[in-house]
Amino acid sequence: MKNAILKSMFAGLIFMFFACGETNTVESGTYQGTVDEVEPDKTEIYVKTDDNKTLELYFTDETVLSRGGNEVEFSELQKGQKVEVEVEKVGKRLDPLTVKILE
Repeated sequence: MKNAILKSMFAGLIFMFFACGETNTVESGTYQGTVDEVEPDKTEIYVKTDDNKTLELYFTDETVLSRGGNEVEFSELQKGQKVEVEVEKVGKRLDPLTVKILE
């Protein structure tokens, strides 16, 4: 019984690892890519960069989101949009300073 529970827990962890996908930490800088996922309840986006890295970005109170030079609401973000993000690496976390919707 104990073995079955441990095997079940291990299988669940493996599933979660593969289901979540892999994100990358990059150096502070500016990157262009495509919005791969938008999580409005967490004000979080995943951006697939032009060099095939996935950035996990949680918006902060200081993050500026813009489109056409005007500041816009988080609700403007949609999967598939081209964006330019300026990020600051803080430990293993990436803080988005600016996110520009390019299209």
